[in-house]
Amino acid sequence: MERFSPGAGEPDEIEAVVEKVKNGDRQAYAVIIRAFEHQIYTYCYYILKNREEAEDALQDIFIKVYQSIDKYNPQVSFSSWLYKVAYHHCLDQLRKKSRRKKLIDGQRELQQLDDYRHAGSERAVEELLMNLKPEERNLVLLKVVEQYSFEEIGEIMDCKPATLRKKYERVRKKLIQQKRKEGGLTHERMVRSN
Repeated sequence: MERFSPGAGEPDEIEAVVEKVKNGDRQAYAVIIRAFEHQIYTYCYYILKNREEAEDALQDIFIKVYQSIDKYNPQVSFSSWLYKVAYHHCLDQLRKKSRRKKLIDGQRELQQLDDYRHAGSERAVEELLMNLKPEERNLVLLKVVEQYSFEEIGEIMDCKPATLRKKYERVRKKLIQQKRKEGGLTHERMVRSN
């Protein structure tokens, strides 16, 4: 089965699959799940910072999308709509989590993150993202990792593209300063990575 590449201009085939699902073809929904599950899981993982929570969020998101697929409007790309559902779901999870978690639980999560890290580059990304607010982290993930345009991110986050550009620039400068203080990336390397 062909994989679709969210953020890189979706093929018309995914829209056809969405229409099949809207018309009651439950089996067609498996195509959507296979096409997007890896990207949505990774996105949730970086926001929620926990493997189990990301897995749970992934399931919840695909259930929500299936239940509300009739609300999808093809004027926006399906992947943007899917990421918007994921974004709001993860923010809700973070709000719930912050209410019930204490500082000790936060320490346990940091330890769990260390256990799940696979490579040095992932560790560097996680360390950079760890000090960002959820909205800032989401913006960086969508722009740098998923490579969405500011217009697409605006659709996902319900925000104007110009505002997002300014926020992104502030976050980028914040990350550069953070790495300079830690003796990490030079300014030139950070600029080239954008």
